[in-house]
Amino acid sequence: MRAITYSQTGDSSVLTLGERPVPEPGPGEVRVRIAVSGVNPTDWKAREGGRPFSFTEVTPNQDGAGTVDAVGEGVTSVSVGQRVWVYLAQHERPTGTAAEFAVIPAERAVPLAEGASFALGASLGVPAMTAHRALTVHEDGPSRLAPGALAGRTVLVQGGAGAVGHAAIQLAVWAGATVIATVSSDEKEALARAAGAHHVLQYPSETLADGIRELAPEGVEHIVEVAIAENAALDVEVIANHGSIGYYADNGGDSFTAAVRASFAKNVRWQGLLLYTVGETALTAAAEDVSAAVADGALPVGEEAGLPVTWFPLDETSAAHDAVAAGATGKVLIRVSDED
Repeated sequence: MRAITYSQTGDSSVLTLGERPVPEPGPGEVRVRIAVSGVNPTDWKAREGGRPFSFTEVTPNQDGAGTVDAVGEGVTSVSVGQRVWVYLAQHERPTGTAAEFAVIPAERAVPLAEGASFALGASLGVPAMTAHRALTVHEDGPSRLAPGALAGRTVLVQGGAGAVGHAAIQLAVWAGATVIATVSSDEKEALARAAGAHHVLQYPSETLADGIRELAPEGVEHIVEVAIAENAALDVEVIANHGSIGYYADNGGDSFTAAVRASFAKNVRWQGLLLYTVGETALTAAAEDVSAAVADGALPVGEEAGLPVTWFPLDETSAAHDAVAAGATGKVLIRVSDED
C-alpha cells in the first residue's frame, strides 16, 4: 500500500511517500481502506516534535473516512464493507490515516450516515468532538447533545470560522442554542453565518463586549474559546453566572490571566479541553452525538456550509501539513483514493 511516513520529527520535509505492507487487524481492531484523510493542527505539531517520538516510523493524521476492509477477533460494532469515519487513528499508535489502509481500535471507526460524504467524515474527528466537549462541560449540563438540549441557552463561539468553531456553531444550533460568533474579517463573517450563527461580531473592536451584552443581556452560558490568552478578560465580562468557558487552543499566547473576583463572583467554570486525554466516556459520547448530528444533516462541510475544503493528493501530504500550519481557512483534506 502507499503510505506517508516519517522516522524523525522535523518540518514537513521529513514526510515521505513509500510502499508498505498492508497491515492486519488484531483482536478488537479494524482495517479501514482510507478514502480521505483529514489534517489538523495537532498532526503537524506532533510531526514537528510537539510530543515524544515513541515509534521507529509513523504514518500521520488522526482523522479520516473510508470503508471497513477487515475486522479482527471480537469486533461486532462495524462490519466489512461499512462506511465509517475515523478519529484518533494515530493516538498512541504509529498508524494514522495518511495511507491507503489504517488499522485502528474498532471503537474509533464510527458508522457514517447514509448520504454523508467521505469528505464530511474526514472533517469530523478532532474538530467536531472538541466542539462537542466544549458544549457539554457546563455544571448544569447537558452532558449530551441532541435537538433541544441547549434550548434557551446562548453560546459564544470565539473564532467562528475555524474548524472547531465551525463545528461548535453547527452543533449548538442543532441542539437549539442561540449562537453568537466572533471573527476577524468580512470573509470569515460570511463563513460563520453560512455555518448557522445567529449573530456575528468582528474583532478587534473596543465595543465587542458591549455588542455581546446587547445580544445576551444576562450573559452567555457557554463560551467555546480558541484564544483564551487574548480573550479571558472579555469572556469573564460577558459570561453568565455559572457559565462555562471551554478552551482548547493556545492561539495568541501560552498563558492567561483573569480577574479573580469577577470570575468567582460569577462562579465561572474554566474548562480545558484535549481529546487525547479527555477519556473514553467523553469520546464515546461525542462520537455518538456527532454521528446523530450528521444523520440529521446538521454538520455539512464546504464553502456553502461555512467550511471551505482545500484538497491535496496523498503525495502532497507535506504541502497539506504546511497549509494547516500556515492557518488555511476551512478544512484541509487529503484524497487517498477516488472511492466515495
